[in-house]
Amino acid sequence: MIKTAPFGNTGHMSSRVIFGGAALGAMSEERAAATLDLAVAAGVNHLDTAHSYGHAEVVMNPWLAEHRNEVFLATKTRERSGVSARVGLEDSLRRLGVEQVDLIQLHNLVEEDEWREAFSPGGAVEALAAARDEGLVRFIGVTGHGLRIPSMHLRSLDEFAFDSVLFPLNFSLMQSAAFAADVDELVSRCVERGIAIQTIKSVAKSRWEQGYDGPRFSWYEPLRDADAIERAVRFVLGREHVFLNSTSDAGVLPMVLKAAARAKVGDVPTEAEMQSDSEQFGISPLFDGADLERI
Repeated sequence: MIKTAPFGNTGHMSSRVIFGGAALGAMSEERAAATLDLAVAAGVNHLDTAHSYGHAEVVMNPWLAEHRNEVFLATKTRERSGVSARVGLEDSLRRLGVEQVDLIQLHNLVEEDEWREAFSPGGAVEALAAARDEGLVRFIGVTGHGLRIPSMHLRSLDEFAFDSVLFPLNFSLMQSAAFAADVDELVSRCVERGIAIQTIKSVAKSRWEQGYDGPRFSWYEPLRDADAIERAVRFVLGREHVFLNSTSDAGVLPMVLKAAARAKVGDVPTEAEMQSDSEQFGISPLFDGADLERI
């Protein structure tokens, strides 16, 4: 069974694996329910989705009608203006069939113009804080992709008391000294302030090869070898205070859940093991701070 840990200062003991709702974006209600049941059976009690994840919120609705009180429920908005963020939140509540979400997150807040709009008077941050005061949400977080996001999160935390952050974390990305330093600073800040730390892209292999025309269930290619996935999961969950958000490719979810159930704080693979996996499976960073920064 997957262990739980305090989700920052929210008071919730969250499973150290958080279910990534993007996996449901192209599923039927029946398959979505089966996937959620699989995750919950493994010990997952925290679901993370977004208004932009296709119809993921819609197919979660029937399952939540029976299980809402069993899970911590999070969603996200890409809107930066206050009016649009409020409309999007209300639409998410309607699609999910709930009166309140536990966590609303500003999705991928990294670009300068969007950051300024979100924090300006009448921006999304102000609107979501008002929604929290009204009881539509309980907590507010901020997420992002790319090598710049840990430093942008630090900047965001200087402006507003967010309850959680989310950023990519895996061995290949941590080979960037600048990124690793920003991650270390962000984690220290979050631990000091009781801010929950979520990570993504733990089992990412690489961007899809040019010309690949097979099935794609995520915008990047995930690892599919069970042993490599276990080491990738341990690389993240071997660290204290950190949560792992599962990949949008539901095909590898069972392997991620199995690996997470065995993961222990302090049990991190060696650098030699991770480097060997990188070479054997062709693992490469999804982001480079320049041409590969946007998704």
